[in-house]
Amino acid sequence: MSNAILEHVNVTVSDPDKTAAVLGRLFEWHVRWEGASKNDGRTVHVGTESSYLALYTPPKMKNGSIASYLTSGGLNHIAVVVDNLDEIEERVLTAGFKPYNQGNYDPGRRFYFLDHDEIEYEVVQY
Repeated sequence: MSNAILEHVNVTVSDPDKTAAVLGRLFEWHVRWEGASKNDGRTVHVGTESSYLALYTPPKMKNGSIASYLTSGGLNHIAVVVDNLDEIEERVLTAGFKPYNQGNYDPGRRFYFLDHDEIEYEVVQY
């Protein structure tokens, strides 16, 4: 049996540098790589040594979309596991985002927030 590990997820954002800076402050992640990418776009890889988000911006953005939960192939949310949920929730508030749907569930605790591009993040502590 193979041991498959998720390395990265590539998501389109309005400003990869801004998003990388926010995620760096919230989760203590670092920029692993940045530069020119597909179709004359720009990408910033932000995360840890073992996994990251690839934050892609095309040269021209299209505005408006259908809710991802209703779109085949849509990105619903990105989940991040943390050691101290309360500390991260305070960072999210300080960054100007509004945590919601806080709750306990088996086997942990969680909350969600939307970033400046309305990408939904789930933050969970087990």
